[in-house]
Amino acid sequence: MRTKFFVFSILGAALMSAGVTAHAQEGFYDPSNAASPSGKTTGYETTKTIGCPGRALLDKECVAPVAAPAPAPAPAPAPAPKEADSDGDGVVDSKDKCPGTPAGRKVNADGCEFDTDGDGIVDGADKCPTVYAKTADGCPPPLVLEGVEFDYDKATLRPEASAILDKTAASLEHWANASIEVAGHTDDRGSDEYNMKLSEQRAEAVRNYLISKGISADRLTAKGYGETKPVADNATEEGRFKNRRVELQRLN
Repeated sequence: MRTKFFVFSILGAALMSAGVTAHAQEGFYDPSNAASPSGKTTGYETTKTIGCPGRALLDKECVAPVAAPAPAPAPAPAPAPKEADSDGDGVVDSKDKCPGTPAGRKVNADGCEFDTDGDGIVDGADKCPTVYAKTADGCPPPLVLEGVEFDYDKATLRPEASAILDKTAASLEHWANASIEVAGHTDDRGSDEYNMKLSEQRAEAVRNYLISKGISADRLTAKGYGETKPVADNATEEGRFKNRRVELQRLN
C-alpha cells in the first residue's frame, strides 16, 4: 500500500507540475506550421491546447478564434445606357444632324453623307461624284453634237461635221482629264441588232476624229445604244432626225 501511495504521489506531483508549467508559460507557443498538412504543429488538432493561453494539457480544448468574414466587394457600377443610333451610321441620334441615312453610306462626324464635288448630291447618290453638276444624278447632261451627221445607212461623217467636231475637240481641252463616253444613237427603223451595230460604228467614227485632233485616246470610249434611248417620237420624221444623234457624256 505504501508503494502505491508513493506512485500516486509522484504522478500527482507530475500532473500538478505540468499544469503549473502550462499556466506559467501561457501564450508562449504559436502552433502554426506552414510545412504541416494542417498548417499547425503535429498533434495540435488532437489536444487543441498547445499554444492556447491559460490551458493545461488535460484541460478542455480551447475554441479557435473565428476569423471575421471578409467584407463583400462593392457592386460594380451599372453601365451607362447606350445611346441609340437609329440609322446605324455610327453617330448617335443626339449628335446626328442627318438622321435616316441609308444603310452602308459613309458619313462625317455629324452623321451626314459626304458630297465630294459640292454639287448638292451626296456621294452615295452621285453617279459623277467628282464632277460639279446640279442634276438629279449628279452628272452633267450629255452634250449633243448638233449638226454631226452621217451618210445614209453608214458611219461616214459628212463634211459639215468637221467644223463642229473641231470646236468640240477644242472645248474638251477645258474638261481637264475627264473621261468621256461617245454615245451613238439611231431611230427605230431597221432591226434592233442592226441599229445597235450602226450606232457603235458611228460613235467610234466620232471618237477617232477627236483623237486625230489631239484628245487622248485614254479619255474616250465609244458605245452604241441603238434605238434604246430615244429623245423624240419615232412616228415623225422630225422625231427620227432628233433620235439619230451622237452625244458626249462626261463620266467623272
